[in-house]
Amino acid sequence: MRKYKMCYKCQLKPVYEFTNKRRVCKTCYIRWFEKKVLYTIRKFNLLKKGDIVGYSQKNDFRSVVLEAILKMLAKNGRIEVMKLDSSLVHKKEGGLKITKLAVPSTTDLESYQVVSEILYGDIENLNRLKPLDKKTIKPLYLFLDKEVELYANLRGLDFKRYKKQKDKVSSFIDELEKSHPEIKRSIINGLFE
Repeated sequence: MRKYKMCYKCQLKPVYEFTNKRRVCKTCYIRWFEKKVLYTIRKFNLLKKGDIVGYSQKNDFRSVVLEAILKMLAKNGRIEVMKLDSSLVHKKEGGLKITKLAVPSTTDLESYQVVSEILYGDIENLNRLKPLDKKTIKPLYLFLDKEVELYANLRGLDFKRYKKQKDKVSSFIDELEKSHPEIKRSIINGLFE
């Protein structure tokens, strides 16, 4: 197996190495990330032309990346985006004109939730953990936290770093991920089988 010391495509300094040892530079990583968002949207049928997508803005890396991605999608004119006041996001009624609500959920967060539901919750709730639940969409669903944070850093997005809240389940999965790098993705993929 060939191991690349530089970006496999551009031969520039790499910023990320995938589990298959392929390395990518900044430009290739940003392109890969944005293409994977589009793939996620198509694969799970998250958006359609004319959707008005609401989102709430927090200052964490997931939220700023979600906002940047939604704005990128809105530039082509197929969808509109609307920043919501956080009090409106939790309101069930109220005449909001949004057709979809985007949330900044990643593979990390979803895998923790899946395992927690299996261990402590109701397995019936697993359906709501998919990338499309009624009107709620998760465009970052197939990304690890470290991939989302790297994208935020490479794009120069301004965000606050918060200390991660750990519980037994997330600590266990994070530890397991060190020796089994695809475990979080496997947990998520298990939902679709």
